[in-house]
Amino acid sequence: MTRRRTVAAAVMLAAVGGLVACSSGDSGGSDASNCTNTITKPELPVVTMWGWYPNMRLVVDNFNKQSSEVQVCWTNVGQGSDEYDKFQTAISAGTGAPDVIMLEMDRIPNFQIQNAIVDIKKYGFDAVKGNYGPGAWKDVSVGDAVYGVPVDGGPLAMIYRKDIFDRYGITPPKTWTEYEQAAQKVKDAGGPQFGDLGANVSALTMALQIQRGAVPFTYDPARPKSIGVRLNDQASKDVLDYWGGLARKGLVGTQDQFTPEYISGVINGKYATYVSAAWAPGYLTGAGVGKGQDTGKFAVAPLPQWDPTNPVQVNWGGSAFSVTSQAKKPELAAKAAYGLYADKESLTDGWTNQIIFPLNLTALNDPEFVNLKVAFFGGQQANKEVYVPAANAYRGVAYSPFGQYYFEAMTKQVSAIISGSVDGSRAADRLQEDVTKYAKEQGFTVQ
Repeated sequence: MTRRRTVAAAVMLAAVGGLVACSSGDSGGSDASNCTNTITKPELPVVTMWGWYPNMRLVVDNFNKQSSEVQVCWTNVGQGSDEYDKFQTAISAGTGAPDVIMLEMDRIPNFQIQNAIVDIKKYGFDAVKGNYGPGAWKDVSVGDAVYGVPVDGGPLAMIYRKDIFDRYGITPPKTWTEYEQAAQKVKDAGGPQFGDLGANVSALTMALQIQRGAVPFTYDPARPKSIGVRLNDQASKDVLDYWGGLARKGLVGTQDQFTPEYISGVINGKYATYVSAAWAPGYLTGAGVGKGQDTGKFAVAPLPQWDPTNPVQVNWGGSAFSVTSQAKKPELAAKAAYGLYADKESLTDGWTNQIIFPLNLTALNDPEFVNLKVAFFGGQQANKEVYVPAANAYRGVAYSPFGQYYFEAMTKQVSAIISGSVDGSRAADRLQEDVTKYAKEQGFTVQ
């Protein structure tokens, strides 16, 4: 997965109920004769939607109750690659896609370049533009066109073990230099590893490189066969060399994340810190962290910076609702995309149950959300102190049309760093060579 919640979401999805027949209405490509939800206003036109979040039934029901123009027929066809495979099949066949589809933001360019999703700027964008910050809109845009409505994101921060920090007299590091110094201090005292370099979290690695100043890809749909690939610039090399150095010195572990072994290590205090996104508390809670022996031992601090006088906030993960090119009435589909997960009840349910970190400013500015005392962090006001400021300062990123290949190629190179066969700089050069070759094979001119 590009990001996170597979384990937690898979468990929670079991609670979502069975199928209920609904009125077919005037839909797009996907079948609207069977819906997971009940259509409350059958006299209205219906648009079909695929989405996977655990509380999607509530979200769709809230939208249908409030809408006087359109109803949504929701189906869960699977999460992540399961849904994407079905969507790709529908794209190839020219039929069978829903009107609205939930996509991870980094997948949007992949479907945009196939003309599988449409620019929604002409379908009421100006009316909702102020509902989200510039970083959120950047993540769902390709060039100047907007191909999705933001739902949630993952501003990065540093989760840490309070008991380990207290035991070794560590205060949360404000810079990456301080992070390494703290890691060395803990190791010298016989303590646990300070963090983890996982080969299977390429999107996290990319985000940390962007924080350093990297711009991995530049892409403009006005020039659809030209792409800028900059994966071995100095900023990218600095980050790989930094984390590779920490691993080589034994200051951090090299365990794949989201695995039972990694979670066991988190529970048992094998790692002093966990650099991750705002969705991590929900994921960790679902995976059994913060219960029993490690209850109340976690806190969160802002992400360490390279230059504290010029802080840069970055993001890992995020989802959006996109309108597909098979929608027969894209303006109605856009109304649904704009309105889903945008009402206060749905947003509140999302963040109180730790399903999402909302990007809608209705939630980000809600005192109840901002001042929430997060149980996982022992009552710390994590949103107010860390996550909301990070989300507000995030400026967005340009993803590539072949992001999945890039992430897989990054995994290979980080694995090589971990094995000791290359250093970070050489791994960045090899990554540049690999992805450039692939881009050219796909017909791109690489700048």
